[in-house]
Amino acid sequence: MQDRGRLGVLLVAPALAAVLVLFVYPLGYSLVTAFQAKGGGFTLGNFAKAFEFYSVDIGFTLVIIVVSTLLIALAALAIGGYLTLGENPRAVALLRWLYRWPLFIPFVVAAQCMRTFLAKNGLMNNTFVGLGLLEVDQTTGFLDWRGIIITFVWKQTPFVALLVAGAMASLDRSTIEAARNLGAGRLRILFEILVPQVMPTLVVGLILSFVTMMSVLSVPLMISGESPTMMTVDMAFRINNYGDYGTANALGFISYLMTATCAWFYLKRQIR
Repeated sequence: MQDRGRLGVLLVAPALAAVLVLFVYPLGYSLVTAFQAKGGGFTLGNFAKAFEFYSVDIGFTLVIIVVSTLLIALAALAIGGYLTLGENPRAVALLRWLYRWPLFIPFVVAAQCMRTFLAKNGLMNNTFVGLGLLEVDQTTGFLDWRGIIITFVWKQTPFVALLVAGAMASLDRSTIEAARNLGAGRLRILFEILVPQVMPTLVVGLILSFVTMMSVLSVPLMISGESPTMMTVDMAFRINNYGDYGTANALGFISYLMTATCAWFYLKRQIR
């Protein structure tokens, strides 16, 4: 029995060491240095500097992430609902095949694709001009906050939709058929029967997406060069231009608080 226990520890040790070195240690170090002055003493100056220079960016980041999360929720419910309630087998099969593709595309590639797609002379506007829907002088680029939201929603919707569609597929279909027999439409079935039952799964997917989007640097950096920008760009700027790890880690600490707040609401709801 002891030999099995030792063998189990040996098997887990490499993965545990990787987690400690690559995640736990950097997290602890960033939390400590956020409250540390350059001389080594305790200070709140890093947070004062962060709010002084980047308070607008902090609010901008929160708005972008919240709006993106809400749009992801709506898109995921729409996809999952159609996969569950759709009556056209070909459309359901096509949607099931198409919606997962962004899952396999890294954020940096997604950002580069959106740069060429959403630009003033990009693929989207050129297509509209070619179809006669727009004139050349009427085209508008979306390489700003709108482009960031579009990229986040396009990239993260498949992840949440996969979870939601799986949860909907596992539900007892007798309730759906009973609602249909009583004359309920698809929208009513979706929001009054399916959504309440898959809400825990939806919330988990949204929290994971919220955390993921908070940590992305490539999308705001490549899509929008305007100000305000997101906190990840500010953190990279403080480190690369000034070597100011204190202020950068203070911004990181603020992002931890944002994500922890989401997790707290979810845990509170689950306990209740």
